[in-house]
Amino acid sequence: MSSLVRWNPLREIQEMSEVMDRFFNDPWLRRMREEEGERFWRMPMDAYMTDDAIIINMELPGVHPDDVNITLENNILTISGELHPRDEEHNYFLRERPAGRFERAMSVSTPVDVNRVEAVFKDGVLTLTLPKAEEVKPKKITVKKK
Repeated sequence: MSSLVRWNPLREIQEMSEVMDRFFNDPWLRRMREEEGERFWRMPMDAYMTDDAIIINMELPGVHPDDVNITLENNILTISGELHPRDEEHNYFLRERPAGRFERAMSVSTPVDVNRVEAVFKDGVLTLTLPKAEEVKPKKITVKKK
């Protein structure tokens, strides 16, 4: 027996949006963007927030830490750098590992204590810790009994 479901046009738009998000966030897609004739790789990253900081993990296999540039300006965090090409002496029939410039930018709407920002590179993963400014950290308010 079937039941009737009230039609909601917004539900269909939301479902389509979720499908598109899954498609464009697929880590197996070789994603590049072009800007003024130059190509940039979009390396995969995760970002989450704790009570004290914003934590960003970005996969950068084969990248040397000296080849990574990180800036935070006007609430825009930009991580960019260079993936050096592998040797060209082989006649490749399959070449999936990226080479060339990479860049990711994201808006950071939470005020950050820029003097305590920390970037650590380990096992091909860049971990960026952006400590929240004191004024936006959660404060515990104690209730006084009279």
